[in-house]
Amino acid sequence: MGLQDTLRALADPTRREILNLLKPGRMSAGEIAEHFPVSGASISRHLSVLKEADLIRDQREGKYIFYELNVSVLEEIMLWITDLTGESGRVMVLGSVKEE
Repeated sequence: MGLQDTLRALADPTRREILNLLKPGRMSAGEIAEHFPVSGASISRHLSVLKEADLIRDQREGKYIFYELNVSVLEEIMLWITDLTGESGRVMVLGSVKEE
């Protein structure tokens, strides 16, 4: 999947919150769903989009599926964003360049 599809997956606030939930470690789909006031089918779709974008990985253990972050894709995105500034010591902040 390309960068455009990855960024499209990140555009949804629910999917971004799912990624935040997975920062400390892996979780089952049921554990993730407990944090949202939407149907299990809706969470399943969000998880599918994140998986298709290669932002998360899944592993089946018995009747449960556990999800975890795929940090390598997130690192690639960060490198691309950092490269946009042209220098490693400069960061774009709301349209202006800030020296670090």
